[in-house]
Amino acid sequence: MLNTRRTTANLWTAAGLALDSLRAHKLRSFLTLLGVIIGVASVVIVGAAIEGLGNYAEETTSKAFGSQTFQIGQILRSPGLSRRQRIEKLRVNKRIRQDEYLYLVQSTGADILYSPYRLRAEDLRAGGRLLEGTSVIGASADLAQIREVNFTEGRFFTAQEEQNRVPVAVIGDEVRLQFFPDISPIGKSLRIGAWDFRIVGLQEKIGGAGPQSQDNVVFIPATVFYRIYGPERSMILFARPRPGSTLSPEEAADLARVALRTRFKIPPGAADRFDTVTPDTIKEFIGRILGIIGAAVVPITCISLLVGGIVIMNIMLVSVTERTREIGIRKSLGARQS
Repeated sequence: MLNTRRTTANLWTAAGLALDSLRAHKLRSFLTLLGVIIGVASVVIVGAAIEGLGNYAEETTSKAFGSQTFQIGQILRSPGLSRRQRIEKLRVNKRIRQDEYLYLVQSTGADILYSPYRLRAEDLRAGGRLLEGTSVIGASADLAQIREVNFTEGRFFTAQEEQNRVPVAVIGDEVRLQFFPDISPIGKSLRIGAWDFRIVGLQEKIGGAGPQSQDNVVFIPATVFYRIYGPERSMILFARPRPGSTLSPEEAADLARVALRTRFKIPPGAADRFDTVTPDTIKEFIGRILGIIGAAVVPITCISLLVGGIVIMNIMLVSVTERTREIGIRKSLGARQS
C-alpha cells in the first residue's frame, strides 16, 4: 500500500515538473508540438487527398458512363499507346459498324442492352448565340438506361422518335447555360450545323471542363445522326446487362466479345481485333493514375516527416543537454537517485 502511494506521488511530482518545464520553455514546447503536427498532418492530408481524388474520379466516371456500362470499339485504349502502336492497332483492329451492332443485338440482345455511340464536334446556334465545338452524340433510345442518365428537366428521346427520325435533342448543362441561362430549354429550338432540333431533355450536371466535358454535349437519335453525317463510319457501342439479368458487366462483356469474335471469324487463341472497356478496366486505370500521383507525393510526405523528426530531435537534444547539466549540479550538492 505504501509503495502504491509512493508511486502515485512520484507520478504527480513528475507531471508537475513536466508542466513547469513546459511553462518555462514555451518556445521549445511550441517547436516540439509543431514538429509533431507537421509530420502527422502531412501523412493525413496526403492520404485523405488521394482517397478523395479516387472517390471523385469513380463518382464522375459512374455519372458519365454508368456504373454497369462496358464499351466496345475499334480502339478504346489509345491514351497509353505510342504512335506506332496506335497505327498498328488501327490497321489490325476491325471497325465496329452498323452491321456489327445489329448482329450483337440479334445474338445477345436478350441479355444485353446496346446503343451505338457516334460523336462529332459541331457548332450550335440558338437565339442569335453561338457555341463552338460541342460534342454531338448519335445514340439509340436505350442509351439513357445504359448510362443511367438523370435529368434536371424533360426526358430522353423515345424509340419511336428514333425510328421515325424525329429531330429532337437532349442537351447538357453547359449548353443550357450558353443559350437558356434563365429559362427552361424544354421545347426550345436548337440549330446543330444546318439542322433544327427541338429540345426535349436537360441532362443533370455531371462536371468536368474543357473539350472532354460531359456537360458540353447534345444527344440526338442515331437515325438522325446517320441521315446528317452518314452511317458508314466506325462507332463505339455502349452496353450493359439488361435490368433483371444475372450477368455482371464483366460477364456481359465476355458474352459480347465471344459473339463479336464469331462475327469477325477470329480463330481460338488469337487476340481480339477490337477493344473492350469494362468498369473493372476503368477502376484499374484510375488506380494506376492514383499510384503515379502517390509515387510523386509520397517523397514530399517523407520530407515533411523528416523535417518534423529533425525539429523534435533537436529540441530533445537541447532538453537532454540541459537536464544532464542539472543532474550533475544536483549530484555535486549531494543528491541521490530516488
